[in-house]
Amino acid sequence: MFNKNGWILPYIKENRRLFILVIFLSALTIFAAASLMYTSGFLISKAATRPENILMIYVPIVAVRTFGILRSVSKYTERLVGHNTILKILSHMRTRLFSILEPSALSLSSKFKTGDILGLLANDIEYLQDIYLKTIFPGIAVLFIYVLSIFVMGFFSIPFALLIALVSFVLIGILPFYSLLVEKARTHQIKNKKKILYENLTDAVMGISDWLFSGRKSSFFKNYKESDHSLRKLQNQEKRFRSWRDFFAQFVVAILVLMMLYWAGNESIVGEIPKTFIAAFVLVLFPLTEAFIPLSNSVGSVPLYNDSINRLEDLEENHQTSTTSFEFDRKVEEFSKVEFENVTFQYSVEGNILNNISFTLEPNKITALLGPSGSGKSTILKLIEGVEAPKQGRVTINNIETRIVGDAISNVVSVLNQKPYLFDTSVLNNIRLGNPKASDDEVVKVAKMVELHDYIESLPQGYHTPMEETGVRFSGGERQRIALARVLLQFTPIVILDEPTVGLDSITERKLLNTIFKVLEGKTVLWITHHLIGSEMADQILFLDQGKIIMDGTHNELYENEERYRRLFELDRPYKYY
Repeated sequence: MFNKNGWILPYIKENRRLFILVIFLSALTIFAAASLMYTSGFLISKAATRPENILMIYVPIVAVRTFGILRSVSKYTERLVGHNTILKILSHMRTRLFSILEPSALSLSSKFKTGDILGLLANDIEYLQDIYLKTIFPGIAVLFIYVLSIFVMGFFSIPFALLIALVSFVLIGILPFYSLLVEKARTHQIKNKKKILYENLTDAVMGISDWLFSGRKSSFFKNYKESDHSLRKLQNQEKRFRSWRDFFAQFVVAILVLMMLYWAGNESIVGEIPKTFIAAFVLVLFPLTEAFIPLSNSVGSVPLYNDSINRLEDLEENHQTSTTSFEFDRKVEEFSKVEFENVTFQYSVEGNILNNISFTLEPNKITALLGPSGSGKSTILKLIEGVEAPKQGRVTINNIETRIVGDAISNVVSVLNQKPYLFDTSVLNNIRLGNPKASDDEVVKVAKMVELHDYIESLPQGYHTPMEETGVRFSGGERQRIALARVLLQFTPIVILDEPTVGLDSITERKLLNTIFKVLEGKTVLWITHHLIGSEMADQILFLDQGKIIMDGTHNELYENEERYRRLFELDRPYKYY
């Protein structure tokens, strides 16, 4: 937790003067509160003796006012300085965290689930502010006041001071240590349960098409409710434990009060102290014990802090590995072969999305991946991009696992999506999004390749014609051709077509497919689709259903040997193919 490059010690060293000031102010607040009660007890007792002149109790009156003001001022100043210091530290921590997350988002998602990342952002950094505000600052201040109060008590009676020290140690030593032991396992369990809930929710959103279409809706809700119930059960156990612990702490306080009352009464009887000090000695215990009791909660939360720090350190370690181990820019032209080796994948719901599948996307070949909605096609895309990591098996590009490639995957793989977004800028700039460094001539060249140049030239301002919002001046096929031009500007050896012809009529779809396969010749192409128009143009066809590849072969092989394929193909193309 406190290593030199960690998330605690460097910030303590950097702000040590402010930390010392906050601890001093925190101790001063406790001291002022105790002194206020002490002088108040003395003032009440002294006033009850009905002194002849108000001047005889003028000093304790002034002391009460002084300590009352001092307590408020010191507490306000301590909160002001403490929270200002912590907010500054949290700002640096968040900047550090985002600097880790932002450059390696894809590689991180392969090692850390999206729920983990949300947990880091939503919980872990926030927990680290509590380690200062609820543990370090009050803990050191309480220990200082504890030692000081026992030392002062020793001037009146050393044996009784030692007895008070022993009983008080239950509040600042035994109970916090016991809380640490009891809550260590439970805190870890609660954190894991919260993590599971984050994973269930985020995986459900990311994999909604897969688990919804595969009929696992009821299974997801059942698992989510069970996880939520289990979390609530642990939290209720934690509340009950803390209630009983606090009750015991109050019982210890009652013992201390009785001890002090008995000692002060005896001391006044034998004449060692005036009777007016009995209430003062008793009342001084309340602000002291009020500061001691919360220490158990603070120490009991240490495992939570430690878990958060471990997660942040793992994240940083993964970032350092992912950013120093790979130099894909030099080898982009070599990456063209994609392999799935015994891959099994499952979101955080019951059942596998992919079940032990194996296949290869051969270099310079077109592979069509067919299958109904919810069969796992979108998951295969995520695995190739490295956004998800398989639960079992490997997904590799030229024998390097995609889960560790990181952002360099964008130099290797480009994707033509179903509904490419066109921005409200010029046609030229929309195409150049594929490669911001591309020249105007390169943009014109790819526009010609996708057979869009003549149409663009016919526009009022040619390539500089403003694109209306979302590209409404273009038809669906034309928008896809602009997106295809972007892909060509990326010069990646692997291209994934994610159902790029959805929503197009059959004639436009056929023309667009002809153009796509023509301009992508020489690249490794994975064409994801749910129907079979144009499948005869693919070199290899994989048919995915219920997470398994049930057909694998060329169009001619499947048409001749697979009745289901032949029937589906003829439904998509009702006229006679042969």
